[in-house]
Amino acid sequence: MPNIKSAKKRVKIIEKKTLRNNMIKSGYKSAVKKFEQAIEAGNINEAKVLFSEATKKIDQACSKGVIVKNTAARKKSNLSKKLNAAIA
Repeated sequence: MPNIKSAKKRVKIIEKKTLRNNMIKSGYKSAVKKFEQAIEAGNINEAKVLFSEATKKIDQACSKGVIVKNTAARKKSNLSKKLNAAIA
């Protein structure tokens, strides 16, 4: 445990940021999971809607700094490949 006042404050701030990051991360992961379940079930129309929601969540996570820009681009690219393969 820190003894200095500023270090104690930093610990509190880090805990808050960690909770926020975990919330954002779990949000985009569950959106991706819903999309993949729709693809597996064969619901193309539902998958298109969930694809836009998943990409939106990934972009939000990227803008908040939870994931890096290239990681977000890679995840969105993989999702679009799965959607296009399911449509074809």
